[in-house]
Amino acid sequence: MDESTMYNNTQSSILSLSGQASSGVSLLEQEVLDEYERLSKNMKELSSTLADLSSGPITLEIAEGLRLLERKVASVYTLMKASVYSIVLQQGQMEGGEQGDDGTGEADDDGRR
Repeated sequence: MDESTMYNNTQSSILSLSGQASSGVSLLEQEVLDEYERLSKNMKELSSTLADLSSGPITLEIAEGLRLLERKVASVYTLMKASVYSIVLQQGQMEGGEQGDDGTGEADDDGRR
């Protein structure tokens, strides 16, 4: 099964489900199906664009654009990891503070409140 057949099958099955909004599909489920439909269209467009790019010669302009895109993606990935680490660290500190606090305001044996 090639990619275009797979995308067409996915899209047709999503469309057949999304047409049944009045017969047992909730509003949230319908919104999820709509998002999957948009994602399917975007993936199909991306696949087509990548196929066009890969079939032709790679020019200096394309290579430079891809390098720039790679750097931007790497930067976003690093920032996302740092944000997640920060959130996990804050939650760990909050949980650690709650466990060490007995509500009396007095310090424990090791000097913590």
